[in-house]
Amino acid sequence: MFKRFIAAAVVILGLTNVAQAQEVDRTDPYNMVEQAATIAFNHFKAQQAQIQKNPNMLKDIVREDLLPYVDYRYASYKVIGRNLPKTSSDQRDRFVSAFKNYLVTTYAQAFTQYDNQQVEFLRDGGDSHSSKIASVKARIYAPGRPDINITFKVRFNNKTGEWGVYDMVAEGISLLASKQAELEGLIRQKGIDYVTDELKEKSSLDITTKKENKAA
Repeated sequence: MFKRFIAAAVVILGLTNVAQAQEVDRTDPYNMVEQAATIAFNHFKAQQAQIQKNPNMLKDIVREDLLPYVDYRYASYKVIGRNLPKTSSDQRDRFVSAFKNYLVTTYAQAFTQYDNQQVEFLRDGGDSHSSKIASVKARIYAPGRPDINITFKVRFNNKTGEWGVYDMVAEGISLLASKQAELEGLIRQKGIDYVTDELKEKSSLDITTKKENKAA
């Protein structure tokens, strides 16, 4: 289910209509999501030939164009959950690094699912954003399939003065809550070092294209 959520996120993050000419505006959560996404998908489209030869290039695109706008440390701490007081600073740092790279690999793999879907960002006007949390809503349209409603949860960092995405809610189901439910108990049972190693192993997997998947 996590990978399906990420695939939906990538579709949205890649189908905006904002021009790439300007720098990403991190002072506004809505502009940040749309602008960062546009840059990433422009690179994705421009490098299709090279990506077919080396799909792992998608990891570089995600790491360079999307990761700077993801609050992966905050998300990592939420996943650790109630285990946090039992971990050392070093353990937390290693988990954050592993979770970050895991997200890179998962997003990169989801890029291979892009198939010209259409997307609309929804600005209802009434819900601008609170002082620290904002919701960026979008809807995916694909012929012959039900629409998919997505909400990106974005958090304001008081230290940096910038916004960062920390969660995505697809049809009412939270990506962050799903990962927390999966990993928090595992950390409690087997320890954070074990889960960190598991995430490292998953993040090291090569990206495979649709052609490779069919051949397999």
